[in-house]
Amino acid sequence: MNQLDALKQFTTVVADTGDFRQLGAFQPQDATTNPSLILKAVQKPDYAPLLTEAVSRWRGRPLDEVMDRLIVRFGCEILSLIPGRVSTEVDARLSFDTEATIARGERIIELYQAEGIPTDRVLIKIASTWEGIEAARRLEARGIHTNLTLLFSFAQAVACGQARVKLISPFVGRIYDWYKKQAGASWDEAAMAGANDPGVQSVRQIYQHYKHFGIATEVMGASFRNVGQIVALAGCDLLTIAPDLLAQLAQSELPVQRALDPEAARGLELPAVNYDEPGFRYALNADAMATEKLAEGIRAFAADAAKLEQLMQAAG
Repeated sequence: MNQLDALKQFTTVVADTGDFRQLGAFQPQDATTNPSLILKAVQKPDYAPLLTEAVSRWRGRPLDEVMDRLIVRFGCEILSLIPGRVSTEVDARLSFDTEATIARGERIIELYQAEGIPTDRVLIKIASTWEGIEAARRLEARGIHTNLTLLFSFAQAVACGQARVKLISPFVGRIYDWYKKQAGASWDEAAMAGANDPGVQSVRQIYQHYKHFGIATEVMGASFRNVGQIVALAGCDLLTIAPDLLAQLAQSELPVQRALDPEAARGLELPAVNYDEPGFRYALNADAMATEKLAEGIRAFAADAAKLEQLMQAAG
């Protein structure tokens, strides 16, 4: 059995890509996208016609609406190839606007519904700011499920659990990147690998908290840099993995053992943690890594959304 098949025994495997033609090779349950992945895809000859078609068909509509229609088109194509759910992201430029995030999330769901896609096959992806988490809480109350992304801290995860969001995406690789950069020449790759990887440790802490306290929010590790990080989180509810790492897993027959176990988490002695808005903001501010990576991630996704708009304007 290869590592990918072995991993699927413990964990729901999700493909992290806008390149939906790659999905068949790995047979993931779900798929995730983001502005950067969609931008990358539409610059390939295979996918450029989707952008041209969206711009032509919806010419004269506001640019933000055309963008939503384009990303929903990608989502529909992905859903035709997988049995589960697709995550579709709200514009990162709305990360600090609760009302606008809710409105965009509702519109994305309406666009999917117009294509005959059931609501429960879509997760609205939102940045894990306080405003984003509040938007997710209200969307969940309306029956629209959410995926809280750009999540780097325990405080963000606790707040998401309190908001009863459907799923969170803690970013393993970006946490690893920050600590490696901070350590500089003193970083010991071998010593900080696997279970000692700071990104892996972050997800483990969140997973144990959720399972111990019976929090139903699903944990989906994301943003991996190597196969070792993935294998070290075998047993996590879901893992969203880029195609190149899915291929590496499929080509390896090294053993995979469950690393995260809900029963073991329930047996731990853990303190109860809750946050109101001031407490959340203070805890996030106290975590330099999470503060920096959240801001950096929002800037990067916002920049790619703006580039996608420029491509649409050029195509129009």
